[in-house]
Amino acid sequence: MTEYIPVFIFTVVALLFPFLAVGMAWIVRAGKRDAVKLEPYECGIEATTFAHDNRFSIRYYLIAVLFVVFDVETVFLYPWAVMYRKLALFGLIEMFLFLGILIVGYIYAWKRKALQWA
Repeated sequence: MTEYIPVFIFTVVALLFPFLAVGMAWIVRAGKRDAVKLEPYECGIEATTFAHDNRFSIRYYLIAVLFVVFDVETVFLYPWAVMYRKLALFGLIEMFLFLGILIVGYIYAWKRKALQWA
C-alpha cells in the first residue's frame, strides 16, 4: 500500500492546484473596474467607434476560411517533400492526387467567385 502514497500525493496536488492558482489570482488582481480599464486597447490609439457597431461582410469570413483551408492543405507538401525518396512512385501518385483535389477545390471557389472582394 505504501507504493500508492506518491500517486495519492500527486492526485491531491493536481486537485488543489487549480483552486490555489485561481485564489492567488483573485488576491493579486487589479483593483476595481472603471470606464478606462474596460475600453478596448488598439495599439495605443483611442478607439473612435464601438467594435460591435461595425458589421463585416460575410465575404470577409469566407475568404478567411478559404485561405485557412488552402494554407493548411499546402502545409502537407513539406512532409511529402522530406520523405520523397522513401515514398517513391507511390508517394508521387498520392501527391498528384492530393494536389488534383486541391486544384479542383480552388477552381470551384474561383468559378463561384468566392475569391473576389466586392
